[in-house]
Amino acid sequence: MTRPLFVGVGNSYRSDDGVGPWLAQALAKAGRGAQVHGGDGTGLIDLFGQHSDLVILDATLSGRPAGTLTRIDAMDGPVPAELFHYSTHRFGVAEAIETARALGMLPERLVLYGIEGASFAAGCDLSDPVARAAQDLLETLMTRPAD
Repeated sequence: MTRPLFVGVGNSYRSDDGVGPWLAQALAKAGRGAQVHGGDGTGLIDLFGQHSDLVILDATLSGRPAGTLTRIDAMDGPVPAELFHYSTHRFGVAEAIETARALGMLPERLVLYGIEGASFAAGCDLSDPVARAAQDLLETLMTRPAD
């Protein structure tokens, strides 16, 4: 079994949008394969061709309570664009996955974890509920290496 590459998507200078990068940096510091990605969809598709097992970590914005965790197995079907739409890119995570699916370019395994954000304003700090959820998810990912 291969170990997953964790990809933290987001912008660390937009408050809760930085939860993906925060998680990726923490995982990398712990010796896990992890990297930060700005969220550009075409760059994500490139990663799909380079790795067979990916876990994407990102912020969501759906109106649910801040800190709500969502887990989606992208192999089960379409990824809801309304969850992963808070991006400076018009072609973000959900669009990249669905384009790759249509082109037969998805990796063998692709899981997404989204944490509902509270603030996407300029700033480097995660809100309290997002920070708590991120810490909980980090502990989960560290104890379950293959998810």
